[in-house]
Amino acid sequence: MPTASTPPAAKPMEPGASGGAPSAASRLRVAGVETASIGSVAAAACLLALWIPNAEVQRSVIWSIGLAAAGFAITVMLIPVFSSMTLGRGNLGGRDLGKRHDPARRDTVIPESLGIVSGIAFLGLLIVGELVFTRGRPDAYLELSTALLSITFMMLLGFMDDVLDLKWRYKLVLPLVASMPLLVMYDGATTIVLPRFMRFLVAEAGSQSLTPLGGLLALVPGVSVDRHSEGAVLDLGVWYLVFMSLLAIFCTNAINIYAGINGLEPGQSLVIASAILATNLLELVGGGDLESPHLHSARLMLPFCGVTLALLAFNLSPAAVFVGDTFCYFAGMTIAVAGIQGHFSKTLLLFFAPQIINFLYSVPQLFKVVPCPRHRLPGVDAATGLMVPSTYEIKLSDGSTATRDNMTLICLVLRITGPIKEATLTRVLLGIQVVACCAGIWLRFALSSYTLDVEQAANAAARAADL
Repeated sequence: MPTASTPPAAKPMEPGASGGAPSAASRLRVAGVETASIGSVAAAACLLALWIPNAEVQRSVIWSIGLAAAGFAITVMLIPVFSSMTLGRGNLGGRDLGKRHDPARRDTVIPESLGIVSGIAFLGLLIVGELVFTRGRPDAYLELSTALLSITFMMLLGFMDDVLDLKWRYKLVLPLVASMPLLVMYDGATTIVLPRFMRFLVAEAGSQSLTPLGGLLALVPGVSVDRHSEGAVLDLGVWYLVFMSLLAIFCTNAINIYAGINGLEPGQSLVIASAILATNLLELVGGGDLESPHLHSARLMLPFCGVTLALLAFNLSPAAVFVGDTFCYFAGMTIAVAGIQGHFSKTLLLFFAPQIINFLYSVPQLFKVVPCPRHRLPGVDAATGLMVPSTYEIKLSDGSTATRDNMTLICLVLRITGPIKEATLTRVLLGIQVVACCAGIWLRFALSSYTLDVEQAANAAARAADL
């Protein structure tokens, strides 16, 4: 997060001041147009509900859209209230390091951890959703309660991190614990369908014989290769559950790592959630009933989009609040739950392409191969106020020192674009996220018949279920 602990001399926040905790109306006047532009991504996904053929499913989605609107309104109203509380009794505030060269804002204390507001609103709406959607349907009630348990656990962990500054080893282990209820209740397939161009690695074409690699995979405990599908289907068994637990760990930490400028954390979460929502609604347009996992996933994503859009309005540059690790972990686990319970965890990885690139690019610093400063936020040119890549020092073999750009996607984009304003940088990064998510949706639907041969995979899965 782009914050620093509040020093004794820091200027207290004045209600309504820029960078403080303005009223809902004044903040929406400042960021309303940009918030509406980003929110249109989610609104466009909602329009798909008009083409859902099943009337009961369509009614359920429309109810969830209503919950999303309620979540937006509740979050907008509560953020100014909680902002005063966090700075007063909670003493949770900090300065925006991206504004450290701006005399008007560098000493202004900004309330932190306001992601707790959107999280509380979301959980409350899910409880209301249990009353509306799961009455008389114990399986649906149990699935939604499992989602509530995992998301609440991670939101608590995020708030603890904001207050106690937890070490990284806890941030890696505790998401695994939070994902356990999801794994216990998971009743979806544990198979993966290999693309056509990879099947020769597992089985010989036109026969039921396995290649050496296929034979090696078949020896792994819990893994089976469907010989009838000619290498198309692998059943990973318990290893698929391991994959989903790792996915939950990655999602909860990826948003926290890919952060540091105003609007990026809620912005990327909203774009990913909109892509998940579009995927779910497209599947429901093709057919589905009240028991469809895509309907359950859509019910999670619609309220999440509502509360996240409201938080984004207050976090866009110049930020009036900081979302904190509370929001990053809450958002990451909510998205992971939607992907796992919606039974499209592999597609979810396509939506996280920028986060995966950022993680892989950051590995040398994250694992201390090269120096890693505490804050890898972009630098600010004191003369122009524009964002520039931040740097670290490294010792060369001849004993001299050299500076290198911090290894983050944000700094890499700044190296390509040159110095730009913080708000412009946020738009560029969110634009990359939109492109990645659109590409993920296209790959799932447009190329699936070519790469995956869905009909063959379905027949193989049916045979496996009968065994």
